Amino acid sequence: MKRLTLKLLAASSLVIAMAGSASAHRAWLLPSTFTLSGDAQWVTVDAAISNDLFFPNHHAIDPASITVTAPDGSHVAIAHAAEGEIRSMFDVRMDQQGTYRISTAGAPSYFAGWMENGERKRWRGTLETLRAEGIDKKPGVEVSQAQRSVETFVTLGAPSTEVFSPTGTGLEFQPVTHPNDVFTGEPVSFRLLLDGAPASGLDVTILPGNDRYRDTPGELSVKTDADGVFTFTPELPGPYWLTTGSEGETTVDGMAMKVRTSYTATFEALPL
Repeated sequence: MKRLTLKLLAASSLVIAMAGSASAHRAWLLPSTFTLSGDAQWVTVDAAISNDLFFPNHHAIDPASITVTAPDGSHVAIAHAAEGEIRSMFDVRMDQQGTYRISTAGAPSYFAGWMENGERKRWRGTLETLRAEGIDKKPGVEVSQAQRSVETFVTLGAPSTEVFSPTGTGLEFQPVTHPNDVFTGEPVSFRLLLDGAPASGLDVTILPGNDRYRDTPGELSVKTDADGVFTFTPELPGPYWLTTGSEGETTVDGMAMKVRTSYTATFEALPL
C-alpha cells in the first residue's frame, strides 16, 4: 500500500464515534495501574467503548484485537481474557524492565458503497475479500479505508522508549514527555506522526476521566505544530483520554480511495 496524497482535516469532523461531545462513544483501554516496581508484576486492563470515561455502558472491545509489545519489541500474550456485553478485561504479565505498549492497532478496514437495482448497497471487510467478491468492479462503487488505534502504556521500573519506534504507517504516538511521567501542573508535550512524518495541524482532544461526576467535561483542545508536537498542562490527577484523527486520500493496489485514520490513548497524571 502506498499513500500518494494526504490532507489533514479537523479530527472533530471525522472521529465522531470516539471524540468530541460528552455524549459520544469513546473507545478506551484502562490499566489497573500505569507504573509498577519489582522484578515481575501483573496488570489488569479494562477495554470498552462508552459514553462516560471510564465507566462501561455501551460495548466491549474484543480481547482478540489486543496486541501487547514488551520493552524489547517482542509480543506478550494476554492472559485470563473475558469479554462481557459492555466491558472486556484481560491480564498482562510484565517481567521486563521498561515500558509496555497495549494496543488495539490492527489492519485497516475497508468500506464500499454503490447503487444496485435502485438500492444503496454497503459493504465492509478486508481488501482481499473486496477483491475476491468483485466489489471493486461494481459500477459507481466508492471505496474508503479506515484505521483506528487505541493504546495505553504501562511501565515496570524506569520508563523506556523502545516501544515508541515508528512503523511509518498511520497515526503514531511519540513521547516528548513520557506518558508514564506526567504530573499535574506541569506542561506535557507529546508528538504525533502520520505515515512516519510529523502530523502538523491536527486537532487533539484531551479529557480527564470521571467526567460523569463533573458539571462540565473539562475538555482541552489543542493543535499539533509543524513538528507534530502538542503541549498542555493537566490540572486534575487521575487517568486522561486523548484522541485525534486525519482524513485524506490514498491509492491502494492502484485503487484510489478516501482514508480516515484515528488515534486514541489513555495515560495518567499524578499529583506533585
